[in-house]
Amino acid sequence: MKRAVMKPILISAVLLAMTGAPAHALDPNEMFDDPVLEQRARDLGRELRCVKCRNQSIFDSNAGIAQDMRVVVRERIAAGDSDEEVLEWLRERYGDYVLLNPRATGQTALLWLAPLGFLVLSGLGAGVYLYRHAGGGDAPDPALSDEDRARAQALLSGREKTP
Repeated sequence: MKRAVMKPILISAVLLAMTGAPAHALDPNEMFDDPVLEQRARDLGRELRCVKCRNQSIFDSNAGIAQDMRVVVRERIAAGDSDEEVLEWLRERYGDYVLLNPRATGQTALLWLAPLGFLVLSGLGAGVYLYRHAGGGDAPDPALSDEDRARAQALLSGREKTP
């Protein structure tokens, strides 16, 4: 009986150990002693994409390039650069891709406006479809002869049976 109870507990413990919390990529040797500067570096790190990982900030990545980028961020902050200067310094070296939230510029306007354009075009397409299929639009109005109209009335009223 004890063995039957221990098996689910052992399985649960193994599964729990396998799903442990991910380790943070930050090396304690990289950190500032000043908590204000450290928070600034972490905030900037969350705005920068690791150029090796997909959609992961340099703060969350374990890649070597992400560590190098974190070190550069801290060096630039220690040198007295503002947040914008640090971001611009890295953007010049790695391109707009390095920014997790790219800025809206003339070059990126299409990327920012494309979803709105698709939404407007979809709405127009849906409106045209509904207009045409709801009895409006260019649907032909078939003219019935007086004989056909009388026969239809007779069929509808039940006076005439369908052949």
